[in-house]
Amino acid sequence: MGADVDVVVIGAGAVGLACAARLARAGRAPLIVERRGGVGEETSARNSGVIHAGLYYAPGSHKARHCVEGRARLYARCERERLPHLRCGKLLVACDESERAQLEALHARGLQNGAGALRLLDAAELRRLEPRVRALAALLSPETGIVDAHALVQSYKREALAHGAALALHTGLEALEPAPGGLRIHTRGQAGERAQLTAAWVVNAAGLQADRVAALAGLDIDALGYRQHFCKGDYFALAPALRGVVQRLVYPVPVQAGLGIHITLDLAGALRAGPDVEYVPAPRYDVDARKAAVFGAALRRYLPEVRDEQLFPDYAGVRSNLQASGAPPRDFAIEEASPHGVPGPVNLIGIESPGLTASEAIAEQVATLVR
Repeated sequence: MGADVDVVVIGAGAVGLACAARLARAGRAPLIVERRGGVGEETSARNSGVIHAGLYYAPGSHKARHCVEGRARLYARCERERLPHLRCGKLLVACDESERAQLEALHARGLQNGAGALRLLDAAELRRLEPRVRALAALLSPETGIVDAHALVQSYKREALAHGAALALHTGLEALEPAPGGLRIHTRGQAGERAQLTAAWVVNAAGLQADRVAALAGLDIDALGYRQHFCKGDYFALAPALRGVVQRLVYPVPVQAGLGIHITLDLAGALRAGPDVEYVPAPRYDVDARKAAVFGAALRRYLPEVRDEQLFPDYAGVRSNLQASGAPPRDFAIEEASPHGVPGPVNLIGIESPGLTASEAIAEQVATLVR
């Protein structure tokens, strides 16, 4: 049909590489185009590494379905490839009576979504599990876990390349335009060199830049609701003296645009708190040390022994939210663009949490769209 390659995947984060691996296994030999010098260096490198169970999302949504399916696929991959991970479980805690109803609603939603063997706990049961956590009630999610996100990204990369994919790093997207057989892709390399090729399909897994890529393809991103908003979240490390204060992830009930400042642990047992929620006009990754007081106050609602001076700036991440500040949550946008008059692109837009967990399930849907 005149195309130089069958499929180009734009973006080498966890989702883009999962898509490339799935397409490569199907014999599609994708070319992965990444503007940075390595894989998984943006959003995939700046998250909590949590494997979500599927508690929070509207039943039947992409987020709910792909999180539950992706969780099962992710644990299976971790076992098969011996990727570092831990099915440590999570507790959502209600710190006052007004939050108890939210906890019960999340319990019902999680069961409907297939989030596993969830269990509501009273204060005494919670204290037996986590003696240093204080709350009126809790929801136990045994299927929640943590994974080494870097190892997961490398796993997808190895699989993609082993099945015939190619990877072009330091390659930024300059333009997309219709061409015989698909879309013509214009790129610019690290030294300013320009290149172009034609692809029958383009998988837009560009993360923070996914709406820009959709616009380059000729889509009206505002009319379609594809405009992304940058939501920054800071993390603070907890002092080594607090190591072992909890054995599981501990979350408050969710807040607007986020899951609340929660406690996660890494595979070495170190603890961190975050993220908070701050909409920003452009991605940035500084962490304001003065936020320690805000983080400390949030943590002391359920972990009273934490002191502000035991919190240290760690890192920040930026999510690509489809909802603007103050707006209701939005689902992932996963769509082939032919209905909008632009055949060829498959757009993955607003892939925020639980995108890491859902990555393989998203890749399965992409494989059905790239016919």
